[in-house]
Amino acid sequence: MSIQSYIFRAIPFILAIQLAGCNNSSVQDATQKSEPLPEEIADGNLPYKKLSTYQFFQGELANLNPREEVIPYEPASSLFTDYALKKRFIKIPSGQKAGISEGELQYPIGTILIKNFYFTEDLRDQTSKQRIIETRLLILEENGWEAFPYIWNEEQTEAVLKVVGGEKTVKFTDLKGEDQVINYLIPNKNQCKTCHNKSEVLAPIGAQIKHLNHDLNYQDTTLNQLAHWQESGILEGFEGKETYPSMINYQDESQALSKRAMAYLDVNCSHCHSAEGPASTSGLFLTFDQEDQMKLGVMKTPVAAGNGAGSFDYDIVPGKADESIITHRMNSTEVGIAMPELGRTTVHIEGVQLIKDWINSMN
Repeated sequence: MSIQSYIFRAIPFILAIQLAGCNNSSVQDATQKSEPLPEEIADGNLPYKKLSTYQFFQGELANLNPREEVIPYEPASSLFTDYALKKRFIKIPSGQKAGISEGELQYPIGTILIKNFYFTEDLRDQTSKQRIIETRLLILEENGWEAFPYIWNEEQTEAVLKVVGGEKTVKFTDLKGEDQVINYLIPNKNQCKTCHNKSEVLAPIGAQIKHLNHDLNYQDTTLNQLAHWQESGILEGFEGKETYPSMINYQDESQALSKRAMAYLDVNCSHCHSAEGPASTSGLFLTFDQEDQMKLGVMKTPVAAGNGAGSFDYDIVPGKADESIITHRMNSTEVGIAMPELGRTTVHIEGVQLIKDWINSMN
């Protein structure tokens, strides 16, 4: 069954719930008074032109207040995107569940991953005024995942599908209290596969077991996120945290430096630099559980870095971060040198320092 069919079939159910909640009105009266469905929903055409048409959120759209069937989620570590903050949600079709097969999450057709990118006026104050820049949807259709970028208007009342991507001027105060102005780039639909690439097939990055298998606060309790999904009825087959790989938050300074560095490299680099990623021919594999020093780049010459290597010979020179190609490329915004290639126009100062500290700690 196509995703269009799932959503189309769900519409009468949604209407029934809404009508049941009307006070002192019969179903017939409420039906007569209700507004017609948006044409796109009535036709079941995906993707919708407007984000609001999906009805993920209730109340003012910019509040991102999810409906009951839209579940927030959070990876242990977050991919760096020009200091943007993110709010993520997942919607699994009614009556369906995700499962686990061969250590990986398997989502049912019709699953939608919702990732909102926003900035606060002052990054030091999460309660300061916020501005949502874009919302990216990953929708699992019969032929696989499809990516759709939505760009928010200045009034923060709507986001519109822009398959060609775009750019926005963003102003904010950074973590050091300094004012910043950046030219934030929104990838086009085709560019999404550059990072979301697993064996040449578009795939989620953060919505994997290793990123989700950690504890979160839920109202008055703390619970493993995947266990919460299972209790919520959108996942089956989860056998407990210890059964599966689990990553840490690289910002957690109470954790070992090496674990923090590997968590950072995994979430920011391993979607390309892994055996199944588009940079597999580089021989540089930056997954969190990598123990082979050569595959990590220690005293390894690059396969084809070209100008990206600068004047340096090795990906990582133990004890010498400033002579290592990996930090050289992380510390650049120049096309052909900067790594990652997409997703940022600025240098992640804290991330670069973390990897430098890690390299300098090597014997």
